[in-house]
Amino acid sequence: MTDRILVTGATGTVGRHVVDALGDRDATVRVATREPETAEERFPEAAERVAFDFERPETWGAALADVDGCYLMRPPTADSERVGEFAAAADRVGVERVAYLSTLGAERNPLIPHHRIEKRITETDLEYTFLRASFFVQNLSEVHGRDVVERDEIFVPAGDGATSFVDARDVGEVAAVVLTEDGHADRAYDLTGPAALTYEEVAAVFGDVLDRSITYADPSVFAFVRRLRSRGESLPFVALMVGIYTTARLGLADRVTDDVARLLGRPPRDVATFVADYAAEFGPAAAAGRDRATASERSTPSRP
Repeated sequence: MTDRILVTGATGTVGRHVVDALGDRDATVRVATREPETAEERFPEAAERVAFDFERPETWGAALADVDGCYLMRPPTADSERVGEFAAAADRVGVERVAYLSTLGAERNPLIPHHRIEKRITETDLEYTFLRASFFVQNLSEVHGRDVVERDEIFVPAGDGATSFVDARDVGEVAAVVLTEDGHADRAYDLTGPAALTYEEVAAVFGDVLDRSITYADPSVFAFVRRLRSRGESLPFVALMVGIYTTARLGLADRVTDDVARLLGRPPRDVATFVADYAAEFGPAAAAGRDRATASERSTPSRP
């Protein structure tokens, strides 16, 4: 019998790739988003679409009806208690398994929401798989692409710290694997790219692939906050980004694992592959209208 998989944040950074990867498997995909019209445009072939909002529990019942598995993520605007309550609700109505998008080191850091959500999930009877991802390389487009387009620079306050960037497409494929294959119950996987790069090295990769000079600005935290706020990013999101880059600056974001390779049977995508595949978004004509995740459904950028 075909499983029905609910995908929350389906139009977000990772969710869209979870939907695509599940489309290649024997699964009925239920796309959950605050704006079903947007989902219909993005996923015209999706079997099911449903309006869903973590802050509106009245939307949970229809989303969870007859669901076997769930890809669960926490949008930056969602309260961790709500996400935990949703996981408990999924358990009560008979959902069997959940793949939760977490972050590297969540099990060791009680201060971050992912730690609390993981704990809440383990208190249910759900078969869970925690996808503890490193920093998404897609953030270099979705959050920082404008700096590359308009200023030919990578503008993040990360010092000379290295980061093991992971491609959201790989994370989406991993989610599809653990939701549709056996052997992943009550497991946690640390998902990284194939190598850790400093942002100076990232800028060099961009320059090589795009065939123009891209520099790494390494701004102060104040300058970074001022620029993102001037572009309309919310203060909580900007604070989260500052925390992520502080982690990199302190040398705590460079751990590399082979979990993606083991789960997918191939090496993870590297930064050069990402830049080549997304090159159109970094060209001179890409200053406006880039395909960006909305603030409400953008996957929380991962932090080790």
